[in-house]
Parts: sequence; structure tokens; C-alpha cells
Amino acid sequence: MDLQLLDHLVSFLTDRRQHLFKKVLSERTRHFTVVTEDVYQLHNTSAVMRSCDVFGIQDLHVIEERLGKKMDREIAMGAQKWVDIYRHKNVDNCVTKLRQEGYQIIATTPHNDSQLLHDFDVTQKAAFFFGTERDGLSEEVIKNADGFLKIPMYGFTESLNISVSAAIILQRVVTKLKQSEVDWQLSEEEKQVLTMEWTKKTIKSADEIIERFYEEKKK
Repeated sequence: MDLQLLDHLVSFLTDRRQHLFKKVLSERTRHFTVVTEDVYQLHNTSAVMRSCDVFGIQDLHVIEERLGKKMDREIAMGAQKWVDIYRHKNVDNCVTKLRQEGYQIIATTPHNDSQLLHDFDVTQKAAFFFGTERDGLSEEVIKNADGFLKIPMYGFTESLNISVSAAIILQRVVTKLKQSEVDWQLSEEEKQVLTMEWTKKTIKSADEIIERFYEEKKK
């Protein structure tokens, strides 16, 4: 990370934007992450991305084993600028990566012997897997899961739309996390990296500004 370059780029932002970046970064976390599996309704994954941004989840993983889709920018409403998207060709690759990063695999499902949302232990890093409303999660995800989580439901309907489920779960676990003593915030280095990325996406002609910056340094 070139901190001189970072300071230079940030100087092109308004004071309001600089303050907003700092505020949002102070609420961001990688303690939790979200995974969607073969969600064929394009707007649903985009809406999940938006929920990740709203509730401070920095990373979204998308498994596209059967279905390759592009995010619906209209539904995401700009969230694709601020949330990091990781695409995986299959469940195994995704699970392996997340385990290496210390995440437990949590399958969200109204079936099995699922733990109720309000009982979930937020102290451990967790990756929440969401499937489609119609088919749910694949057997491969269920087989690899370290735990199962469900939203309490009191009516005839057994399932919710994925974007609704994700929003409910994230609101609950993030609120509970921030009331705990867990060190859930990003490191200073992570904040600097994201500030750099967000700034480059925000200012016009960022590549040209960077090129001129290094040309001046050579003089």
C-alpha cells in the first residue's frame, strides 16, 4: 500500500465523502460473510448484496456452479462499488477457501435440526449460506455445514425469499455482534486498502491521476 498515493487520491474527495468513508469503514466487518448458491433470480442475489452493504458485511461469495449471472445493478443500487464479490465455480472451492480463512459453514434452512436465529453464537467467524426459495441449499452444502440456522416462523409458510432471509439474519447477528466483546472491526490495513479501492471508484480519471502522481515522483 502506497500511503502517499492514498493521501493524494483522498485529497480529490470532498470532506463529506472522506468523513462518510471513515464512518462506513468503522462499521464494516469480515467476522461474518454471506454466500449465495445458484440463485437463478438475478434480482435476489443483487438484493442480498445490497443487504450486505446495509449491515456492514464486506464480502459476498457467489457460487455459480450451474448458473452464471451478472449482478443486477439497478437492484444493488450501487452496492457493487462497496462490497467485495468473490465468485466460485463450485461448492467445494468456496467451502475450502472459507475454511482456510477461519469461517464456520452455516447453512440457513428451515429444515434439519436447525438452531433458532436468536440462539446463534456470534463469537465465531461464520459464513452464512443461502439457497433458492424453491430448492434450498444443495446436498453438498448441507453435507459440509458445521451448523444449521433458521428464522422462527409462525405461519403456514415454511420459507422466505432469499433476500428477505438474508436481511433478517444479518440484522440480527450484526446487532448481536456489536453488542458483544468480539473484535469484529477491520484492521487498519484493511481499511486503507478499501479506502484506496473506493476512492478510485469514486473520483473521475483515477488512472490518469495515479499516472501523473508517479511521473511527478520521478522528477
